[in-house]
This record gives sequence, structure tokens and C-alpha cells, in this order.
Amino acid sequence: MFAYVYTTDLLPQGGKEVEQWMTWRHQKNSGTYDQIEGRTEFEYGLASNLQAAIYLNYAWTQAYHNGPFGATTPPEQFSDYATGADDFFNAKRLTGVSGELIYRILSPYTDGIGLALYTEPTVGPNFLEVENKIIVQKNFMDDLLTVAFNFTWAPEFRSVPTDPADPTSVKSWGMETDINFGFAASYRFMPNWSAGFEFMNEHEVNSFWFNNESNNGYYLGPTLHYGGERFFLTATALWQMPWATSHTDTVPGALVNGYIGDNDFERFRLRIKAGYTF
Repeated sequence: MFAYVYTTDLLPQGGKEVEQWMTWRHQKNSGTYDQIEGRTEFEYGLASNLQAAIYLNYAWTQAYHNGPFGATTPPEQFSDYATGADDFFNAKRLTGVSGELIYRILSPYTDGIGLALYTEPTVGPNFLEVENKIIVQKNFMDDLLTVAFNFTWAPEFRSVPTDPADPTSVKSWGMETDINFGFAASYRFMPNWSAGFEFMNEHEVNSFWFNNESNNGYYLGPTLHYGGERFFLTATALWQMPWATSHTDTVPGALVNGYIGDNDFERFRLRIKAGYTF
């Protein structure tokens, strides 16, 4: 139902689904910046309350004078590349392979509230991440209105150049953790069609928990969902709100007028997801 926030709805046991994702990330605080991320997913219902999936992840990007103080800075999926401050960066790659398990503890249809646990390990070039979520869902008005909340804790490790401008410099492993809060609501206004909004508050910290925070950002925008008998299509557009603040590890120049432009943060996002159930 949502493009960013997960619900506790799962495939039935033995159910199979193919999904295709496309996410467009656009514009930093300066220069030019675009990134298109793709995910191709196969899901399978292991049990009535347990779902597994596997993803292929890939991306294309271009960036020029998009970083702090106008330096060219590759996005996080390409941070192991060395780039000069005045280079025009253009690249594409397979960014990783992901596995996924979702275990539903409570159902919003039989228990009054939905509760599920989610884990997704990803391995890619010079990259390792384990994304974990707590998913909560509540339905109202005979299931016409769906409200969902996600808490995400995702430690990740990347091997990056010691000197980002020197391709011959030694690479070293660094870690950060994404700690995100997502809230969404959607109302089914006619058969098969729902509309609402999604809100994301995302944090990056240079530790396993809330210590040494580097960035935080706020995103808000509309979502539209079509769900047929076998096919679904969901689209969400998010704009960054000017509510970001400076933290202990914020990179100088990354925060401008309440907008954060470092790493995974951009001014606008559009995500479209399509799926077919067998």
C-alpha cells in the first residue's frame, strides 16, 4: 500500500509475487544530482505469518558540484569511488543482493493491531548492511483507513578511499547506522484505489546507536495505490522539509537553510513499485 513504509500484510503460504521498484533521488543543496535505483524482487509465502524474499539492487547516478562547498560527491552507493572536487561523476553498477524475512506476530484483522519483525541483509561491492524493522499497523473504518508505523535500525559497513580524491589511496572500512522512523496513512476512496501520505524521519549516526549523529532529515509527501486481484501499483513522492539540524558529526557545508544534502539525503524522491502475484 505504501512505497516506503511497510505494513504487516503478507503473502499467503505458498503465494508468489514479483515486484519491480524504481526510486528517483533528485537534487542536493547545490550543483546537479540525480540517482535512479532499481530493485527486482521475488517474494514467497513460507507460512501464513512468514514471508521470504530475494532482491537484486542496481543504480545509476550523475553528480556535479553537489556536495558540501560545491565539491562533486558520489552518492553513498558509489562512495568507494575516488572523485575530484570538479569532476563530473557518472556511473552505474549492481549495488548488491538482498535477502528478506518478515515474521508477523499479530494481524490487524484478527488481533486489532498488526505487529511484524523484519530483517534484510545486503551484500554488495565493498558494502555490507543488515536492515531491521519493527512494523506496526492499525486499520480503521472497516479497513478503509490503514495507518502504519516503522522503526528501522540498519548498521552498515563500507570500504571507502582514505583520500576520496585519490584513486590510488588505501581503502578502509567504516561503519554507520541508519535509524529511521516512518509513519503513513492511506484511505481506500473507491474499490482498488487508496490515497494518503507518507512521512519519514531519517538519522545517520557513526556508531551502532544514537551516539555521534551526523545527519537527520524529514520527508513528507502523497502516496497513491492501486491494488487489483493480482496486480498492484504504488507511487509516493517525498519532499525534504527544512527541519534538519546540525549534530556532532555533521560534515561542514552539508546543512544549508535546514536542508541536509549529505550521503542519502536529497531534496526530492519519487518511488514507484509494481507487483504481480501468481
